[in-house]
Amino acid sequence: MTVTVRFAPSPTGHIHIGNSRPALFNWLFARKEGGRFILRFDDTDLERSKQEYAESIETDLHWLGIEPDVIERQSARVARYDEAAQKLKDAGLLYPCYETPDELERRRSRQRALGRPPVYDRAGLKQGDDERAAFENEGRKAHWRFVLPNHDGDPFETRRTDVSWTDLCRGDQTVDLASLSDPVLIRADGTYLYTLPSIVDDIDMGVSHVIRGEDHVANTGVQIAIFEALGASVPAFGHHNLLTTSDGEGLSKRKGALSIGSLRDEGLEPMSVASLAVLTGTSQAVEPLPNMGSLIAKFDLTNVSRSSAKFDPEELKSLNARLVHELPFAAVEARLSQMGIGGGAEFWEIVRGNCELVTDALALWKVVTGPVEGRVEEEDREFVAQAKALLPEGEVTEETWGAWTSALKSETGRKGRGLFMPLRRVLTGMDHGPDMKAMLPFIGRQNILDRLP
Repeated sequence: MTVTVRFAPSPTGHIHIGNSRPALFNWLFARKEGGRFILRFDDTDLERSKQEYAESIETDLHWLGIEPDVIERQSARVARYDEAAQKLKDAGLLYPCYETPDELERRRSRQRALGRPPVYDRAGLKQGDDERAAFENEGRKAHWRFVLPNHDGDPFETRRTDVSWTDLCRGDQTVDLASLSDPVLIRADGTYLYTLPSIVDDIDMGVSHVIRGEDHVANTGVQIAIFEALGASVPAFGHHNLLTTSDGEGLSKRKGALSIGSLRDEGLEPMSVASLAVLTGTSQAVEPLPNMGSLIAKFDLTNVSRSSAKFDPEELKSLNARLVHELPFAAVEARLSQMGIGGGAEFWEIVRGNCELVTDALALWKVVTGPVEGRVEEEDREFVAQAKALLPEGEVTEETWGAWTSALKSETGRKGRGLFMPLRRVLTGMDHGPDMKAMLPFIGRQNILDRLP
């Protein structure tokens, strides 16, 4: 059996770091098992689904390092869903219901008031052709529910019916179908909820493992029943914890919270985003891994915690900085060139330890090329004037800084911060930065003299 997984986003908005977690989990699992990864757009909601969002999702996944083996669109497969729905209708497993949303809510409220679970009573299943025709004459349109197999032949006498599976993340799981309402598979307007199209696609596309968020655990028992009703093999299931902010707030695609596109635009590295999205909420240390191969090697669904996967967005910056500090010049050469940064590998080696983002190197390159708004405190003016006079003659090399500061120390008696900081401020305009010994040759003699008042 070829391991086949899928990521099935709705192209109704931009994906965020929370959405990237199941995408990455599925892709990493497929690559680790030598399998296939399907990107499947759940775009049957024609009103809200947009091609621009589908393209954005593909772009974001590519940036993260996820390359689909196959791309599918549910909007092109409606005929298959119609066939499956008809098969269930013919078997007496899909029945029409005519209650309005308000009527259903009032019924649920009454059940709660009586201390009963708000489970649908299968009223639609009791109705005969005449009653249904009367509803149709009123202008009502039916929505269609699947009859759960939680009875011994009489659907109005339910019994406890446990559906169990060994979850790839959560271990042994059980759902009692008698505690659930018959699920609506087709809306009153004739469109499908995600359940039936998803199952039909999983069957047709040979999906062997369904890896998704823990908010789908309760749905799994229902879906297993529908797989079996359609005469199909049931895939393995894995439900991972959901990524939330540190205060437990969920991430919303519609609000654009921490969208992959915005993180990319901020200059974050894809591997810092992928590392955080995958390793948070697992028994593994959250660390920035250098490439997807390293993440594949580290990935293991059994390490996913049962507790929540909380993260602080600020942690991304820390992870990114750690990653940038280790990036070789070859990994950033094209980007540095595009920003107009020279100096080659030598300059990058000097400045990367001071960069949270690769783009931070631009500000440090401007320290080299100027102009620089140098700062001189009033109490340092005489010292800076002496510094100009004591700058060693000849070409500026890495030895220049040591010789220069030694001469100044002997002449002025200054040492430590009082010796180094005034020079850093007047030459770079900053209080912190790369080693001045290494930066001085890049700044060059003329720039040094021009910046010393």
